[in-house]
Amino acid sequence: MALIHCDFFSEVLGLSCSMYVILPQSTHNQIGLTGAARDGKHPTLYLLHGMSDDHTIWVRRTSIERYVAPLGLAVVMPAVHRSFYTDMAHGLKYWTFISEELPAIARSFFPLSAAREDNFVAGLSMGGYGAFKLALRHPDRFAAAASLSGALDVAARAAAGTEEWRNIFGDPSRVRGSDDDLFALAERVAKSDGPKPLLYQCCGTEDFLYADNRRFMAHARELGLPLTYEEEPGSHEWGYWDLKIQRVLEWLPLRRDV
Repeated sequence: MALIHCDFFSEVLGLSCSMYVILPQSTHNQIGLTGAARDGKHPTLYLLHGMSDDHTIWVRRTSIERYVAPLGLAVVMPAVHRSFYTDMAHGLKYWTFISEELPAIARSFFPLSAAREDNFVAGLSMGGYGAFKLALRHPDRFAAAASLSGALDVAARAAAGTEEWRNIFGDPSRVRGSDDDLFALAERVAKSDGPKPLLYQCCGTEDFLYADNRRFMAHARELGLPLTYEEEPGSHEWGYWDLKIQRVLEWLPLRRDV
């Protein structure tokens, strides 16, 4: 595998940004690790961080490079600060950045596939919200999305009315039913004739976001969306996410012929 720390300029944000990128490499002589790579452009997992983290966190807290080595899977890990993957009401356009600019820039730098069947997204906490938001707003671009302990009910969270939530989403009363509301997006995808991404969702039963996750799970199942849901004892911490990202990689509809 190649681990690349990539600094680049975002026209959308008007500032310099960073991402970590893991690229597949076929290897046979590394001690304790055998890497695989497909011919041509690589299938890609966009792996999103939580609210207090950055683009380095998945590499620092898990063995993600080792986990993906035999899969021939590229991983793109961008930094979006505390934006909630949203075009902020009082801030920068991080939704446009993550959904439009970042994939185009990453594909211009690296041999990443643009085919829907080769594109996946996952994240934890705030990143779980971002992952489902990307897949539900663009089901034509992503074959699968995974949320680990996701902050999935932002309308309920925004109702707290703190300054930070207002800076992100604006008037909290307008979040429910908007393009930032995963519950509304799920209904839209369920009612459409278009493709429906596979969804994976997990949350620990001691997590402060457990109730939010149960609400979204019930909603998605009522709509008939293709959701795999798992819960077990666990809280909002990296021991849990390190285990569950391995489960996500097993679950992904990824071609295994490498």
